[in-house]
Amino acid sequence: MRRRDLFGLGAGAIAGLAFAPSLAEAKPFTDSAERRIDVPDQVRRVFPAGPPASVALYMVSPEKMLGWTRALSPEARPFLPMRYADLPESGRLTGRGNTVNLENVVRLMPDLVLDVGDTSATYVSLADRVQEQTHIPAALIGGRLVETATTLRTVGALLGVPERAETLAHYAEGVVAGVQKDTAKIPLAKRPSVYVARGPKGLETAVAGSIGSEVVDLVGARNVAGRDTAPRTIVDISAEQILSWQPDVILTVDRRFHATIRTDPVWRDARAVQAGQVHFVPDLPFSWLDNPPAPNRLIGLLWLGKLLYPASFPQDIRAEARRFYALFYQQEPSDAQLDSLFADPPA
Repeated sequence: MRRRDLFGLGAGAIAGLAFAPSLAEAKPFTDSAERRIDVPDQVRRVFPAGPPASVALYMVSPEKMLGWTRALSPEARPFLPMRYADLPESGRLTGRGNTVNLENVVRLMPDLVLDVGDTSATYVSLADRVQEQTHIPAALIGGRLVETATTLRTVGALLGVPERAETLAHYAEGVVAGVQKDTAKIPLAKRPSVYVARGPKGLETAVAGSIGSEVVDLVGARNVAGRDTAPRTIVDISAEQILSWQPDVILTVDRRFHATIRTDPVWRDARAVQAGQVHFVPDLPFSWLDNPPAPNRLIGLLWLGKLLYPASFPQDIRAEARRFYALFYQQEPSDAQLDSLFADPPA
Protein backbone atom coordinates (compact mmCIF):
# COMPACT_ATOMS: atom_id res chain seq x y z
CA MET A 1 0.00 0.00 0.00
CA ARG A 2 1.34 3.41 -0.94
CA ARG A 3 1.61 6.01 1.80
CA ARG A 4 -1.02 8.29 0.27
CA ASP A 5 -3.54 5.43 0.49
CA LEU A 6 -2.59 4.81 4.10
CA PHE A 7 -3.88 8.16 5.20
CA GLY A 8 -6.86 8.36 2.89
CA LEU A 9 -9.30 7.95 5.76
CA GLY A 10 -12.19 10.24 6.46
CA ALA A 11 -13.47 11.12 9.89
CA GLY A 12 -16.42 8.82 9.34
CA ALA A 13 -14.21 5.81 8.64
CA ILE A 14 -12.37 6.20 11.92
CA ALA A 15 -15.47 7.17 13.90
CA GLY A 16 -17.19 3.95 12.87
CA LEU A 17 -14.48 1.84 14.42
CA ALA A 18 -13.85 0.85 18.01
CA PHE A 19 -12.67 3.75 20.08
CA ALA A 20 -9.01 3.93 20.95
CA PRO A 21 -8.11 3.02 24.55
CA SER A 22 -8.90 5.70 27.10
CA LEU A 23 -6.06 7.89 28.25
CA ALA A 24 -7.84 8.90 31.43
CA GLU A 25 -4.91 7.57 33.43
CA ALA A 26 -2.08 8.61 31.16
CA LYS A 27 1.54 9.50 31.74
CA PRO A 28 3.61 11.95 29.70
CA PHE A 29 6.45 10.55 27.63
CA THR A 30 9.00 12.30 25.43
CA ASP A 31 10.19 10.15 22.54
CA SER A 32 13.46 10.27 20.61
CA ALA A 33 12.14 12.97 18.28
CA GLU A 34 11.35 15.20 21.28
CA ARG A 35 7.64 14.65 20.75
CA ARG A 36 5.62 14.78 23.96
CA ILE A 37 2.91 12.16 23.99
CA ASP A 38 0.51 10.79 26.60
CA VAL A 39 0.52 7.02 26.99
CA PRO A 40 -1.63 4.82 29.22
CA ASP A 41 -0.19 4.14 32.64
CA GLN A 42 -0.43 0.44 31.77
CA VAL A 43 0.56 -0.41 28.20
CA ARG A 44 -0.69 -3.90 27.42
CA ARG A 45 -1.23 -3.98 23.65
CA VAL A 46 1.35 -2.59 21.22
CA PHE A 47 1.20 -2.29 17.45
CA PRO A 48 4.73 -2.24 15.93
CA ALA A 49 4.84 0.16 13.01
CA GLY A 50 7.71 -1.54 11.17
CA PRO A 51 10.09 -4.51 11.32
CA PRO A 52 12.70 -2.84 13.60
CA ALA A 53 9.93 -1.99 16.06
CA SER A 54 8.58 -5.53 16.00
CA VAL A 55 12.00 -7.00 16.82
CA ALA A 56 12.78 -4.47 19.56
CA LEU A 57 9.30 -4.95 21.03
CA TYR A 58 9.68 -8.72 21.00
CA MET A 59 13.03 -8.56 22.75
CA VAL A 60 11.85 -6.18 25.48
CA SER A 61 8.24 -7.23 26.09
CA PRO A 62 6.92 -9.96 23.75
CA GLU A 63 3.72 -10.46 25.75
CA LYS A 64 2.55 -7.00 24.62
CA MET A 65 2.89 -7.73 20.89
CA LEU A 66 -0.24 -7.76 18.75
CA GLY A 67 1.59 -9.40 15.88
CA TRP A 68 4.57 -9.34 13.54
CA THR A 69 4.73 -6.84 10.71
CA ARG A 70 5.32 -9.88 8.54
CA ALA A 71 4.65 -13.47 9.56
CA LEU A 72 7.81 -15.36 10.45
CA SER A 73 9.15 -17.74 7.85
CA PRO A 74 9.03 -21.50 8.52
CA GLU A 75 12.82 -21.40 8.88
CA ALA A 76 12.75 -18.59 11.46
CA ARG A 77 9.92 -19.88 13.65
CA PRO A 78 11.88 -22.62 15.50
CA PHE A 79 14.30 -20.03 16.90
CA LEU A 80 11.57 -18.42 19.03
CA PRO A 81 9.16 -19.82 21.62
CA MET A 82 6.13 -21.13 19.78
CA ARG A 83 3.64 -18.82 21.50
CA TYR A 84 5.44 -15.83 19.97
CA ALA A 85 6.43 -17.41 16.67
CA ASP A 86 2.72 -18.10 16.12
CA LEU A 87 1.66 -14.47 16.46
CA PRO A 88 -0.27 -13.29 13.38
CA GLU A 89 0.89 -10.93 10.68
CA SER A 90 -0.35 -7.44 11.52
CA GLY A 91 1.21 -5.55 8.60
CA ARG A 92 3.41 -2.48 8.62
CA LEU A 93 2.85 1.25 8.62
CA THR A 94 6.37 2.46 7.84
CA GLY A 95 9.03 1.88 5.23
CA ARG A 96 8.73 0.46 1.76
CA GLY A 97 5.72 -1.71 1.04
CA ASN A 98 3.21 -0.46 3.60
CA THR A 99 0.68 -3.26 4.08
CA VAL A 100 -1.89 -2.02 6.57
CA ASN A 101 -4.28 0.89 6.82
CA LEU A 102 -5.28 2.80 9.89
CA GLU A 103 -8.73 1.27 10.07
CA ASN A 104 -7.15 -2.12 10.73
CA VAL A 105 -4.81 -0.63 13.31
CA VAL A 106 -7.73 0.85 15.25
CA ARG A 107 -9.67 -2.42 15.06
CA LEU A 108 -6.82 -4.12 16.94
CA MET A 109 -7.30 -1.63 19.80
CA PRO A 110 -3.64 -1.10 20.71
CA ASP A 111 -2.65 1.07 23.64
CA LEU A 112 0.35 2.29 21.65
CA VAL A 113 1.81 2.39 18.16
CA LEU A 114 5.59 1.93 18.37
CA ASP A 115 8.09 2.86 15.69
CA VAL A 116 11.84 2.26 16.07
CA GLY A 117 14.57 3.51 13.76
CA ASP A 118 14.84 6.70 11.74
CA THR A 119 13.69 9.84 13.55
CA SER A 120 13.93 12.20 10.58
CA ALA A 121 11.16 14.61 9.64
CA THR A 122 9.46 12.05 7.39
CA TYR A 123 8.96 9.62 10.26
CA VAL A 124 8.01 12.35 12.70
CA SER A 125 5.28 13.41 10.29
CA LEU A 126 4.09 9.83 9.94
CA ALA A 127 3.90 9.31 13.70
CA ASP A 128 2.04 12.60 14.13
CA ARG A 129 -0.51 11.73 11.47
CA VAL A 130 -1.08 8.22 12.83
CA GLN A 131 -1.73 9.70 16.24
CA GLU A 132 -3.99 12.47 14.94
CA GLN A 133 -6.16 10.14 12.87
CA THR A 134 -6.44 7.23 15.31
CA HIS A 135 -6.20 9.01 18.68
CA ILE A 136 -3.75 6.26 19.67
CA PRO A 137 -0.40 7.47 21.03
CA ALA A 138 2.43 6.85 18.55
CA ALA A 139 6.01 6.84 19.86
CA LEU A 140 9.11 7.21 17.69
CA ILE A 141 12.29 5.74 19.18
CA GLY A 142 15.77 6.11 17.66
CA GLY A 143 17.38 2.90 16.47
CA ARG A 144 21.02 3.59 15.59
CA LEU A 145 23.20 0.54 16.26
CA VAL A 146 25.73 2.40 18.41
CA GLU A 147 22.84 3.61 20.61
CA THR A 148 21.17 0.20 21.00
CA ALA A 149 21.38 0.33 24.79
CA THR A 150 19.54 3.65 24.82
CA THR A 151 16.91 2.27 22.44
CA LEU A 152 16.28 -0.71 24.70
CA ARG A 153 16.07 1.38 27.85
CA THR A 154 13.71 3.85 26.22
CA VAL A 155 11.40 1.11 24.98
CA GLY A 156 11.52 -0.53 28.40
CA ALA A 157 10.58 2.70 30.15
CA LEU A 158 7.77 3.31 27.71
CA LEU A 159 6.32 -0.15 28.16
CA GLY A 160 6.79 -0.35 31.92
CA VAL A 161 9.42 -3.12 31.89
CA PRO A 162 12.63 -1.31 32.87
CA GLU A 163 14.26 -4.33 34.53
CA ARG A 164 14.07 -6.52 31.46
CA ALA A 165 15.25 -3.66 29.25
CA GLU A 166 18.19 -2.93 31.55
CA THR A 167 19.42 -6.51 31.30
CA LEU A 168 19.42 -6.28 27.52
CA ALA A 169 20.91 -2.78 27.52
CA HIS A 170 23.79 -3.87 29.75
CA TYR A 171 24.66 -6.61 27.26
CA ALA A 172 24.37 -4.18 24.34
CA GLU A 173 26.67 -1.66 26.01
CA GLY A 174 29.29 -4.32 26.59
CA VAL A 175 29.21 -5.51 22.98
CA VAL A 176 29.38 -2.06 21.39
CA ALA A 177 32.08 -0.79 23.74
CA GLY A 178 34.12 -3.97 23.33
CA VAL A 179 33.94 -3.87 19.55
CA GLN A 180 34.90 -0.21 19.46
CA LYS A 181 37.84 -0.83 21.80
CA ASP A 182 39.13 -3.85 19.87
CA THR A 183 38.81 -2.34 16.41
CA ALA A 184 40.46 0.94 17.47
CA LYS A 185 43.69 -1.00 17.94
CA ILE A 186 43.72 -2.31 14.36
CA PRO A 187 45.82 -0.21 11.93
CA LEU A 188 43.92 1.20 8.97
CA ALA A 189 46.18 -0.71 6.60
CA LYS A 190 44.99 -4.00 8.10
CA ARG A 191 41.30 -3.25 7.82
CA PRO A 192 39.81 -5.10 4.86
CA SER A 193 37.54 -3.62 2.24
CA VAL A 194 34.06 -5.13 2.26
CA TYR A 195 31.21 -5.33 -0.21
CA VAL A 196 27.73 -6.23 1.05
CA ALA A 197 25.98 -8.03 -1.80
CA ARG A 198 22.23 -7.64 -1.69
CA GLY A 199 19.55 -8.89 -4.04
CA PRO A 200 19.34 -12.05 -6.16
CA LYS A 201 22.25 -10.95 -8.37
CA GLY A 202 24.32 -9.30 -5.66
CA LEU A 203 24.26 -5.97 -7.46
CA GLU A 204 22.58 -3.92 -4.75
CA THR A 205 24.38 -2.65 -1.69
CA ALA A 206 24.17 -0.33 1.31
CA VAL A 207 26.25 2.85 1.20
CA ALA A 208 28.81 3.49 3.95
CA GLY A 209 27.30 5.56 6.71
CA SER A 210 23.78 4.30 6.01
CA ILE A 211 21.72 2.20 8.39
CA GLY A 212 22.38 -0.89 6.27
CA SER A 213 26.13 -0.45 6.69
CA GLU A 214 26.25 0.18 10.43
CA VAL A 215 27.66 -3.23 11.35
CA VAL A 216 30.40 -2.97 8.71
CA ASP A 217 31.19 0.60 9.71
CA LEU A 218 31.28 -0.06 13.45
CA VAL A 219 33.80 -2.91 13.13
CA GLY A 220 36.08 -0.54 11.25
CA ALA A 221 35.95 -2.24 7.87
CA ARG A 222 36.03 -0.16 4.68
CA ASN A 223 32.75 -0.37 2.80
CA VAL A 224 33.73 -0.06 -0.86
CA ALA A 225 30.40 1.65 -1.55
CA GLY A 226 31.52 4.94 -0.06
CA ARG A 227 29.33 7.75 1.18
CA ASP A 228 29.75 9.57 -2.13
CA THR A 229 28.38 6.66 -4.18
CA ALA A 230 24.89 8.16 -4.37
CA PRO A 231 22.48 10.20 -2.29
CA ARG A 232 20.41 7.09 -1.62
CA THR A 233 21.26 4.56 1.09
CA ILE A 234 20.72 1.49 -1.12
CA VAL A 235 22.27 1.67 -4.58
CA ASP A 236 22.50 -0.47 -7.70
CA ILE A 237 26.02 -1.49 -8.67
CA SER A 238 27.38 -2.72 -12.00
CA ALA A 239 29.65 -5.71 -12.42
CA GLU A 240 32.30 -3.38 -13.80
CA GLN A 241 32.20 -1.37 -10.59
CA ILE A 242 32.71 -4.49 -8.49
CA LEU A 243 35.79 -5.41 -10.51
CA SER A 244 37.07 -1.87 -10.16
CA TRP A 245 36.63 -1.92 -6.38
CA GLN A 246 37.95 -5.49 -5.91
CA PRO A 247 36.81 -5.83 -2.28
CA ASP A 248 38.80 -8.09 0.01
CA VAL A 249 35.64 -9.63 1.46
CA ILE A 250 32.13 -10.10 0.07
CA LEU A 251 29.22 -10.54 2.46
CA THR A 252 26.07 -12.04 0.95
CA VAL A 253 22.58 -11.70 2.38
CA ASP A 254 20.54 -13.38 -0.36
CA ARG A 255 20.51 -17.17 -0.24
CA ARG A 256 19.91 -17.49 -3.97
CA PHE A 257 22.85 -15.30 -4.82
CA HIS A 258 25.17 -17.00 -2.35
CA ALA A 259 24.44 -20.33 -4.02
CA THR A 260 25.52 -19.04 -7.44
CA ILE A 261 28.24 -16.44 -6.84
CA ARG A 262 31.15 -18.85 -7.19
CA THR A 263 30.00 -20.09 -10.59
CA ASP A 264 28.56 -16.83 -11.94
CA PRO A 265 30.76 -15.52 -14.79
CA VAL A 266 29.99 -11.96 -13.68
CA TRP A 267 31.72 -12.61 -10.36
CA ARG A 268 34.46 -15.13 -11.14
CA ASP A 269 37.11 -12.44 -11.63
CA ALA A 270 36.39 -10.82 -8.28
CA ARG A 271 39.42 -11.23 -6.04
CA ALA A 272 37.31 -12.13 -3.00
CA VAL A 273 35.63 -14.95 -4.91
CA GLN A 274 38.96 -16.33 -6.08
CA ALA A 275 40.35 -16.13 -2.55
CA GLY A 276 37.34 -17.81 -0.97
CA GLN A 277 36.42 -14.68 0.96
CA VAL A 278 32.68 -14.88 0.34
CA HIS A 279 30.60 -15.26 3.49
CA PHE A 280 26.88 -15.63 4.02
CA VAL A 281 25.49 -13.49 6.83
CA PRO A 282 23.44 -15.61 9.27
CA ASP A 283 19.81 -14.57 9.02
CA LEU A 284 17.65 -16.62 11.38
CA PRO A 285 15.38 -15.65 12.90
CA PHE A 286 16.58 -12.21 11.77
CA SER A 287 19.67 -11.04 9.90
CA TRP A 288 22.87 -10.36 11.80
CA LEU A 289 23.58 -7.45 9.45
CA ASP A 290 20.62 -5.25 8.59
CA ASN A 291 17.27 -6.91 8.08
CA PRO A 292 15.74 -5.44 10.06
CA PRO A 293 18.11 -2.80 11.49
CA ALA A 294 17.33 -3.54 15.13
CA PRO A 295 19.13 -5.05 18.16
CA ASN A 296 19.39 -8.36 16.28
CA ARG A 297 22.57 -6.83 14.80
CA LEU A 298 24.50 -6.99 18.07
CA ILE A 299 25.55 -10.57 17.46
CA GLY A 300 26.49 -9.51 13.93
CA LEU A 301 29.10 -7.13 15.35
CA LEU A 302 30.81 -9.96 17.18
CA TRP A 303 30.51 -12.33 14.22
CA LEU A 304 31.92 -9.88 11.70
CA GLY A 305 34.69 -8.76 14.05
CA LYS A 306 35.72 -12.40 14.52
CA LEU A 307 35.54 -13.01 10.77
CA LEU A 308 37.67 -10.00 9.80
CA TYR A 309 40.07 -9.85 12.74
CA PRO A 310 40.27 -13.31 14.37
CA ALA A 311 43.35 -12.43 16.43
CA SER A 312 41.66 -9.36 17.91
CA PHE A 313 38.35 -11.11 18.65
CA PRO A 314 39.23 -14.19 20.72
CA GLN A 315 35.61 -14.80 21.76
CA ASP A 316 34.00 -18.15 21.06
CA ILE A 317 31.43 -16.81 18.60
CA ARG A 318 29.35 -19.98 18.81
CA ALA A 319 29.09 -19.60 22.59
CA GLU A 320 28.30 -15.89 22.17
CA ALA A 321 25.52 -16.71 19.72
CA ARG A 322 24.04 -19.18 22.18
CA ARG A 323 24.16 -16.55 24.93
CA PHE A 324 22.69 -13.83 22.73
CA TYR A 325 19.80 -15.98 21.50
CA ALA A 326 18.93 -17.16 24.99
CA LEU A 327 18.89 -13.58 26.28
CA PHE A 328 17.33 -11.63 23.43
CA TYR A 329 15.16 -14.31 21.76
CA GLN A 330 14.33 -16.03 25.06
CA GLN A 331 15.14 -19.47 23.73
CA GLU A 332 18.55 -21.13 23.70
CA PRO A 333 19.33 -22.59 20.28
CA SER A 334 20.07 -26.26 19.93
CA ASP A 335 23.43 -27.51 18.67
CA ALA A 336 21.80 -28.29 15.33
CA GLN A 337 20.40 -24.76 15.09
CA LEU A 338 23.82 -23.28 15.84
CA ASP A 339 25.32 -25.53 13.16
CA SER A 340 22.81 -24.18 10.67
CA LEU A 341 23.57 -20.57 11.57
CA PHE A 342 27.27 -20.93 10.84
CA ALA A 343 26.92 -23.13 7.75
CA ASP A 344 26.46 -21.91 4.20
CA PRO A 345 22.79 -22.09 3.17
CA PRO A 346 21.95 -25.12 1.03
CA ALA A 347 22.21 -24.58 -2.71
